[in-house]
Amino acid sequence: MGLLDPDRGCRSAHTFRHGHNGEVLGANAAAKRIDLQNLDFAVISHRHGDHMGGLAHLLTVNPTLTVWAPDEPFGVFGSQLDATFPRADNSLAPHERYFDGNRDGIWKTGSAWPRADFHLVSAITEIAPGITLIALVSDRPGTVELRELSLALDTPDGIVLVVGCSHPGIANIVEAARPINSEILCVVGGLHLLVAGDLEIASTVALLHDTYHVKYIAPGHCTGEPTLIALKKVFGARCLYARVGSTLSLGGSPTTETQPRSTAK
Repeated sequence: MGLLDPDRGCRSAHTFRHGHNGEVLGANAAAKRIDLQNLDFAVISHRHGDHMGGLAHLLTVNPTLTVWAPDEPFGVFGSQLDATFPRADNSLAPHERYFDGNRDGIWKTGSAWPRADFHLVSAITEIAPGITLIALVSDRPGTVELRELSLALDTPDGIVLVVGCSHPGIANIVEAARPINSEILCVVGGLHLLVAGDLEIASTVALLHDTYHVKYIAPGHCTGEPTLIALKKVFGARCLYARVGSTLSLGGSPTTETQPRSTAK
């Protein structure tokens, strides 16, 4: 989950890899002096628990917050279907048919957070000036049909692309963002290469660096250790260290600031 700080505008973004624990999200936000009651909106990248587990806590402290999420039929964020969706058979008695045979209107599906103000996204959507959600669907084994949102911030220096896990493929996400601005300043987040082989890693890194000319990269989460090594070799100082609690300062030369981890005693 990425949280934009309205006091700093689009010149900085705070990244929380809070896993499934909402209390950790709250503690991280407090450590960074971020007031969760003072957010413009939140974006959930996809339905996996380690990317939406903090939502319950967030909605407890900010229950009216607008939450952008992927539109998935029968998904945990809620959805709706045209009432003509299932095939009909008029030979059945009314009490044996769906909704007594009423095929008018919309059938709404439930949400795990029924009081939340979800705005569901199924296509590329600008949600604020210079802030666009990239909606793609994964075709990769293990996550086929998984819908995922990525956040494109259009800055004077190029796109800052905040990704969740890149299940649809990081190259596909970058390609979808280029019509907004062909200059890709920075890619931030997970690249979904935890178990990838060396050839796939090398190909992906080359695409980002040589084909799409990504200037900076701040990998995290599901990028994978061998991938991090490959990125550091190719991007050098333009591979930014970003972990829990990191603050990414945007601009022509992005940097990251990270508070030291506390040492347990």
